[in-house]
Amino acid sequence: MAACEVCGNDYDLAFEVRVRSGAVHTFDSFECAIHQLAPICEHCQCRVVGHGIQVGQQFFCCAHCAREGAPEGDRARDSVGSMTG
Repeated sequence: MAACEVCGNDYDLAFEVRVRSGAVHTFDSFECAIHQLAPICEHCQCRVVGHGIQVGQQFFCCAHCAREGAPEGDRARDSVGSMTG
């Protein structure tokens, strides 16, 4: 059994997530993993659970938020990772 690093629940079905930096995190649910690891939209502050969109070094949950919150956001379109040039 392993304890979730977010809620502390000691659970026999806990799982590990390894991130690019090499860090290893232990969670008892996807909810806790999302709470700890998902980026936050820089416009509406929701957790980016899906693909989202990146403009420069900023992350957004959707093209609408990118258009509202980034200087280059007017080029953002609702298509996975799409920026028109």
